[in-house]
Amino acid sequence: MSTNKDAGYRPRLTDEESEMVKNHRALKIECETNGIPMSDVNHYWYKGKSFSLHVKNNGVSLDKVRQDIIKAMNSHSPSYPKIKRTKSETGHLLVIDPADIHIGKLATSFETGEDYNSQIAVKRVKKGVNGILQKSNGFNIDKILFVGGNDILHIDEPHRKTTAGTPQDTDGMWYENFMTAKKLYIDVLETLMSVADVHFVYNPSNHDYISGFMLSDSIQSWFRKSKNITFDCSIAHRKGFKYGQNLIGTTHGDGAKLADLPLIMANEFSREWADTKHRYVYTHHIHHKSSKDYHGITVESLRSPSGSDSWHHRKGYGVGGIKAVEGFIHSKDHGQVARLTHIF
Repeated sequence: MSTNKDAGYRPRLTDEESEMVKNHRALKIECETNGIPMSDVNHYWYKGKSFSLHVKNNGVSLDKVRQDIIKAMNSHSPSYPKIKRTKSETGHLLVIDPADIHIGKLATSFETGEDYNSQIAVKRVKKGVNGILQKSNGFNIDKILFVGGNDILHIDEPHRKTTAGTPQDTDGMWYENFMTAKKLYIDVLETLMSVADVHFVYNPSNHDYISGFMLSDSIQSWFRKSKNITFDCSIAHRKGFKYGQNLIGTTHGDGAKLADLPLIMANEFSREWADTKHRYVYTHHIHHKSSKDYHGITVESLRSPSGSDSWHHRKGYGVGGIKAVEGFIHSKDHGQVARLTHIF
């Protein structure tokens, strides 16, 4: 007499159990075909012909982004031959300051009346920089100050939020936007180095306080072999650059009050302040133009090429404002002698 324990006995599966086994086999084949580990499948639907899989979002690690950067750097082999240039007593400094680019911001004309995304951001910055260079013809440019940072990136973490956690409407993934911004800076700086030696200054900002700093460090590493570009990529919120009789300060504008900047600059850059006659601070953050003379210094905010997203449009901020990339010409002896604006 046989029992359930007899060799060769297999309990009969119910119809429901048979269907589960069949689905499991089909799932295994589906995962192998698409290169997806079965362990990454949270749940799925199968109706006999097709699958709908919900796969774990493991994200992209910082190490993966770092390896992509190293791979790109190695493939490009960025070894820049030194460009020999003669010093000029009558030269000028060209300041190019693409402010508040916000790569990754999303605005749609359906809601706000204008489109803005990562592709538009890149096109505007390149057109703006080339426009400023064309407008600077006629001046003997012997140095370029390029101001980076200042919300070059729109978000600072994978959940599409700023550093402080404010949700944003976004275009593209955070790592795609990081690589887009990196390539944009490289392209622009290579163009500028063909004109004159460049000093790159980085301003930390509120949308991308973490990733913006990493981006600037990545750019500095990229040009590590170039003798025609220098960098100031510290996390300091205010930077100072001396050119002839000019002290040029830059800051994002979300920190110290504008009226306090003159005294702060005089303290933080006391030696440069004492050695100069013409002093300026270029600020950002508010996306529109303002300029005011204080005792011994001019504080000026810059326009942005970026569009207004849903929240800003709803609040009326920036509506109808001029979208532009701005630049300035500084004489060694006479200070700011020209303003250059490329309007979109």
